Amino acid sequence: MLLAADRLADWEATAFGGEGAIGVEDDLVVLEMGSPLTGLSWTGGELPLWDYELEVTARRLAGTDFFCGLTFPVGDSHATLILGGWGGALTGLSCLDGADASENETTTFIAYERGREVTARVRVTRAVIETWLDGELLHTVDIAGRSVGLRPEVLLSRPLGVASFLTRSGLGELRLRRWRER
Repeated sequence: MLLAADRLADWEATAFGGEGAIGVEDDLVVLEMGSPLTGLSWTGGELPLWDYELEVTARRLAGTDFFCGLTFPVGDSHATLILGGWGGALTGLSCLDGADASENETTTFIAYERGREVTARVRVTRAVIETWLDGELLHTVDIAGRSVGLRPEVLLSRPLGVASFLTRSGLGELRLRRWRER
């Protein structure tokens, strides 16, 4: 496990400028509402670049924009899974061929009730990025020959980070495991 309320030693507050406080409440890591971003960035050891899965539990506690922007390595680059962005419902990957989650084939709209915990999973291989929400497959994106990158606002989340935008959010756990195709 990389992140839990009792395990913050390998993380630091991301210095976005205007960020809210980060604390622990009822076994949740709470990202207070920032102006506009609040986040945590990994400062621990090396991370895999391929063939791994990340799983995060998160909930929107207040606000109407993304409560979980999970930034993760994709080879020599990075991508971000957005949960509840662009006014509260947009879910997708930023950025694919320069297009963010609101402008590419991963654009999905999901109603996120305030306080409801969701579990998101991301699998990264040399061929695809796959995402799930609460166990249901959302996206399978072939990344061969494609540009994968970040929006400028979240560059400081590298190499691994979680951020919220104008939203107070709670993070339960973030787990990383190696993955090999069977």
